[in-house]
Amino acid sequence: MTLIAIFFPCISFLLRGKIFTCIICLILQITLIGWIPAAIWAVLSLQNSRADKRNSKLIKAMRNR
Repeated sequence: MTLIAIFFPCISFLLRGKIFTCIICLILQITLIGWIPAAIWAVLSLQNSRADKRNSKLIKAMRNR
């Protein structure tokens, strides 16, 4: 999924169900200069999403103790 975020940032957002963000990212990556910030944005967003899932699992495990 990280490679998709780097090479196809718009598709990365679309696969995660963020349609409005996908459109904004597509507008940004239309220009060659905007491709790099779009790729960085997609990778950071993916990492934040993974961290949120880990944190929610930890919180759920702590509540079940």
